Amino acid sequence: MFRELISIFRADNPLGRMGDNFAKMLSLTRDQTVRAGEIFFSKPASPEERTQIYKQDVKVNKLERKIRKQVIAHLSIAGNSADVPYSLLLMSLVKDVERIGDYAKNLAETLDVSGAILPDDDTVAELREIRNGIEGTFEAVAEVFAQSDEEEAVALIRQGRDMSHRCDALIDRIAKGDYDAATTVAVTLGTRFYKRIGAHLLNILSGVVMPLHKLDYYDEKVLEAHSR
Repeated sequence: MFRELISIFRADNPLGRMGDNFAKMLSLTRDQTVRAGEIFFSKPASPEERTQIYKQDVKVNKLERKIRKQVIAHLSIAGNSADVPYSLLLMSLVKDVERIGDYAKNLAETLDVSGAILPDDDTVAELREIRNGIEGTFEAVAEVFAQSDEEEAVALIRQGRDMSHRCDALIDRIAKGDYDAATTVAVTLGTRFYKRIGAHLLNILSGVVMPLHKLDYYDEKVLEAHSR
C-alpha cells in the first residue's frame, strides 16, 4: 500500500499536495533535530536560535493541521472512498513527524532547565554516537520514503532498534553513576529525547514495510520478507 501512497503523492491532485506538505514537515523537523543537537552538545542557544526552533515548530504544527484538513476535505468528496487506507496511513505518519518536532524542542531546552554543563566522558561520548546515528537515520528517511526503498527501510529499522537498546543501556549506566543531580537530569533527558525521536523515525519507516494494521510495530517475519 505504501508504494501506491507514494504514487499518489507524486500526482497533481489533492493527495499530491498533501505529500508536498508532508515532505516539508520532514525537512523542518530534521533541521530542528540537528539544531537542537548543536545546542545540547555544543553551546547555549542564542535568542535567535531559540526563536528559530520555536518558529519551525509552529510551522510543523500548522502543516499537520493543514494536512488533516486536506484529508477530511478529500474524503468528503463522493468517489474518494478508495483513498481511505492511504489517508489513514498519512494521518498516522504526520503525527509521528509532529512529535519529533516537540522532542527536538524539548532537547534544545534541556540544559537551560537543568543548568548543567555536560562532562567530557565516555557516557556523553556514547550519547554523541547515538545522536550521530539518529541524525544519520533522519538524513536517509526522506530518500527511503521518496523511493519506497523497502530493503533500506528494513536496514534502518534494525539499526534504529539497536539505537533504542543503546539508549536504555545508557540510562542504566547513568543511574548507577556518580553525576550530580543537574548532570544526571540533563544526560538522562537528552538520552530519552533522542530515544523518542528515533522511535518516531522508526514508526515512519514502518509505514514503508508494514501493512496498515501493523503500523508502528515490527513483525520479524515481515521484516525478513522485505530484506530478501
